Amino acid sequence: MTSRTHSPPRSSFLSAQPATAAIEIAAGRVTVVEINRRPGGLVVSACASAALPAGVVTPSLTGTNIHDPAVVTAAIRQACEAAGIRPPRRAALVVPDSAARLSLLTFEELPPKAADVDQLVRWQIKKATPFPLDDAQVTHAIAHQDTGATTLAAIAARRAAVVEYEQVVLALGTHPGVVDLASVSVLNAALAGDTTAAGDCLLVCVARESTVLAIVRAGELVFYRHRHAIDEEPLGALVHQTAMYHEDRLEGGKFARVWLCGASWAGEGGEAIRREISQRLSVDAQPVDVRGAAAFADRIGVSAAVLDAIAAPLGALLRDRMGA
Repeated sequence: MTSRTHSPPRSSFLSAQPATAAIEIAAGRVTVVEINRRPGGLVVSACASAALPAGVVTPSLTGTNIHDPAVVTAAIRQACEAAGIRPPRRAALVVPDSAARLSLLTFEELPPKAADVDQLVRWQIKKATPFPLDDAQVTHAIAHQDTGATTLAAIAARRAAVVEYEQVVLALGTHPGVVDLASVSVLNAALAGDTTAAGDCLLVCVARESTVLAIVRAGELVFYRHRHAIDEEPLGALVHQTAMYHEDRLEGGKFARVWLCGASWAGEGGEAIRREISQRLSVDAQPVDVRGAAAFADRIGVSAAVLDAIAAPLGALLRDRMGA
């Protein structure tokens, strides 16, 4: 995973050099997105998903993530064919949140040298990381800043797990220029697509194996929570607890926006998920709609399911364009 550790663009996390294609590998599918810049702005020129058999990808902090690399590589190739493109020479790579751990770390003062900041971050996350940091890939970026304090978003993943995801892409002849977490990329997409959002906003990302809730204030990440589906903590309870934390600890009121991504995983149950969140928060939960940041080529049929599927890979492509 790659990041800028100092002064990243506002509302952008784990930034790197822009790419024009992105590939997301999730527990049940792969998705490919390609964008181009045209006179009117950015355009999604191609996108498609391909399903993965159950058990082929099982996101994990400590175990094997990809059990049949050839099947995943073939699915990516299939998605590229469905999108009408060749496997890209270079692409951003989006992996599941359960493959890594994101922590928000607050410091009253940071060392001036980047190497010292790296050491400080590693020391802070060492006890909470269930694998040796010598075997880890650790990145960090500024999440938000208050008077006299800086909060970093630090992500740690086993290097071997990151390599698993990279290898299935390299098998296509595609170089993964940057690796990002799904929810971080979705958050970038939400912020880029909803330029009128003001006040505190909540993002709820639902995946097959986990749920992520994140709160942004003035475009900065102030809260992040990840829960595995096996924790058997109902989504309604997670949303309620997050709202209480927002009110009690962050001195927040009613959310200005609530974004919901991933409800399509639940099929017909997706609408029930959206309705429950909306009722609990008294705010209508909306899909992450990137059309405020990028148009779609005429040949692409845009539906709620398509917006759901491409939010993460497109968000990975938009990260460096959000301040442009």
